[in-house]
Amino acid sequence: VQLQASGGGLVQAGGSLRLSCQAPGSIFSRNIMGWYRQAPGKQRELVGFISRAGSTKYADSVKGRFTISRDAAKNTVYLQMNIMKPDDTAGYYCNTWRPLDSLWGQGTQVTVSS
Repeated sequence: VQLQASGGGLVQAGGSLRLSCQAPGSIFSRNIMGWYRQAPGKQRELVGFISRAGSTKYADSVKGRFTISRDAAKNTVYLQMNIMKPDDTAGYYCNTWRPLDSLWGQGTQVTVSS
């Protein structure tokens, strides 16, 4: 199974987007879930993660602007992105905190215009 992120699009700098990622219950309920991004020509990086209890941690580049949450009833993890910057332009992916190759989906493209 692959995890499919959704909700990407084109947004102006300073705007907001919310991404979603639904996972099978067997994965969602047992794992710390992470959001990742990959910009053209750059390595994939961890944006942040959320524990099963709801604790979160973020990369310095998004701290204070992005918020990760999870809905156990829907087996879904969210990434709320506010005050977006052109540097946030990337493909966004979800996976477990220790990512499994088999779970990488196609991601969702986020483009922030200046």
